[in-house]
Amino acid sequence: MIDKELLLRLIRETLSRGGEYADVYVEHRTQTSVVLEDDRIEKVITGEEEGVGIRLIHKGKTAYAFSNDLSQGALLQAARETSKAAAAGATDAPIDLRPIRPPAAFATGIPPSTVSIDRKIRLVRDANRAARQVDDKIKQVTAIYRDSVQKLQIANSEGFLAEDDRVYTTGVVQVIAVHGDVIQTGYETVGGLMGFELFDGVGLDRTGLQAAKRAVMMLRAGKAPGGRMPVVISSNAGGTLIHEAIGHGLEADLARQKLSVFSDKIGTKVASCLITVVDDSTLPGKRGSYRFDDEGTPSQRTVLVDKGILQSYMYDRLSSMKEGCRSTGNGRRESYRHRPIPRMSNTFIAEGGLSPEEVLRSLQKGLFVEKMGGGQVNTVTGDFVFDVQEGYLIENGMKGEPVRGATLTGNGPEVLQSVDMVADDLGFSIGTCGKDSQGVPVSDAMPTIRIPEIVVGGAYH
Repeated sequence: MIDKELLLRLIRETLSRGGEYADVYVEHRTQTSVVLEDDRIEKVITGEEEGVGIRLIHKGKTAYAFSNDLSQGALLQAARETSKAAAAGATDAPIDLRPIRPPAAFATGIPPSTVSIDRKIRLVRDANRAARQVDDKIKQVTAIYRDSVQKLQIANSEGFLAEDDRVYTTGVVQVIAVHGDVIQTGYETVGGLMGFELFDGVGLDRTGLQAAKRAVMMLRAGKAPGGRMPVVISSNAGGTLIHEAIGHGLEADLARQKLSVFSDKIGTKVASCLITVVDDSTLPGKRGSYRFDDEGTPSQRTVLVDKGILQSYMYDRLSSMKEGCRSTGNGRRESYRHRPIPRMSNTFIAEGGLSPEEVLRSLQKGLFVEKMGGGQVNTVTGDFVFDVQEGYLIENGMKGEPVRGATLTGNGPEVLQSVDMVADDLGFSIGTCGKDSQGVPVSDAMPTIRIPEIVVGGAYH
């Protein structure tokens, strides 16, 4: 980390030719990953890196420089280069950095650095063994362990000095099962803003077991029927729908550039009155949580949609300056090499008042989505398509036979407007969200919901 006097010098140097705002982002990161494939350890990677990013905002535009040389000379040179983006004359406003207290307190139970690499290797071996014991149709298992410890220091020209320690631990298991010419994949992840306590008393073998059972079960599944039909999406499916169908469209940079179907929709009805959407980076243990965002803005809970009415977008510093509002604490970046942009943290649909059993019993026929796969969305139109990793026919209000090969195709605002039942459960999924060639850790969630009609891709009759 960098001492306060040098941080002040860097900010002043960055503003030496003018500009409305400057900040300095200091990062030190250590990482470990263990990858097992085909019954053997393929990779064990450990490493650390550190660097500094320096940013100037001038007339609504960003100048950015970064360096992995933390010497005073190199950093002052980076600040001078950044300052050249402005030519309005130096600012005379005094700057006095004041440490700010984080609004959320997160504790790490077992720091990954205290756990031997042998123990981490045993985790992926246990996952591999558990998955392969499920059935001889399991032909390939990939098990991955990752941890990352990130120390941050963020100082800005408004006089704020924020520090954050982020510990991420993740386990991933992917299983491929084969029977004849049918190939199915099971995929499970666990992780969050926490240490090795993620696996305390649990291990990664249960994750491997779940992935293997799903892959084998889907081998016997029939082809999904195609056409328009009612769908129940389980809370176990994860939040892919909310992340893609509305989340990206509520990031302020896309909304402001008219690249979102939700542009200029604040105060209007964009979803069913049963739908409330929240982005909350203060949730303990969740993968998208932090004490401060990557601009030093304190973490917070932001209600994006309240009972169907659009309330807010997700803002970073630059987009909030352009709109004349406050940042919502959603300025995020992959590393010191990247400028911050508006990103989701933990995004979810709030719980409703029904039990998941009531939602399922409401349909005589339809599709029950137990687990979502990947998806993509056109944020301009809101059109999306999602794969269903695990699905079942609904038969007389009960989960029936499994089906494979289903996709869900629709329009985000239209689907959210049509949701007519929301349960009181809430299931989170984790991931790394990509945007503008940057990836950041996120989680998303939704309760069990009913969509009266949506296009299901499958075998048409």
